[in-house]
Amino acid sequence: MQSAYTMIDGILGQKRGMTQVFDKSGEVIPVTVIEAGPCLITQVKSAEKDGYVAVQLGFGAAKRLTKPMAGHLSKLPKEQRNLRYLREVRVEKAAGYQVGQKIDVSIFKPGELVDVTGISKGKGFAGVVKRYHFAGGQRTHGQSDRLRAAGAIGSGTTPGRVYKGKRMAGRMGGEQVTTQNLTVIEADPARNLLLVKGTVPGAVNGLLLIKKAIKSKKK
Repeated sequence: MQSAYTMIDGILGQKRGMTQVFDKSGEVIPVTVIEAGPCLITQVKSAEKDGYVAVQLGFGAAKRLTKPMAGHLSKLPKEQRNLRYLREVRVEKAAGYQVGQKIDVSIFKPGELVDVTGISKGKGFAGVVKRYHFAGGQRTHGQSDRLRAAGAIGSGTTPGRVYKGKRMAGRMGGEQVTTQNLTVIEADPARNLLLVKGTVPGAVNGLLLIKKAIKSKKK
């Protein structure tokens, strides 16, 4: 039976911060430190029963479980049921996976490209200059309060309304964002740490989904 470590391409983790490491030539590489896994497989979905093939991963420690969550995790050993996060990862075949199986960062290798998905930092209510990088109004010729204004948002009689989706001031951040093609610098299964080059979405301690890149173009 083929091992899940060679088949599954995703893992859950939490952002722990940023630091820098040095490569063999002494060049400084900025990296994000991610505590990735170990994750437990909590459910295996098949095409026959569920209409698609995927595995559900559990990660993190919950302070307490609701009754529905406890029932969902009842197939796991009692000491492993306090999982905080559950996320699904698509796979090609359901065969080879079992509930309770562990997945760690050994599925990634240094030099490999990954996509990291997280929730971006919330910025609150923001204007168009900060939110969409508008230039703002002119600074001269007698205007007094148009420095960071959006300007006109529509025409007169035709169409006589503001088009849906018009870029205007509003809530900024707090959305799902995926950063693609980040290079894995180091994967340490002993400490459950994954170092990737560059920045990843979200704040420290935010939940991340790390998957093998789908648009990877190695140089």
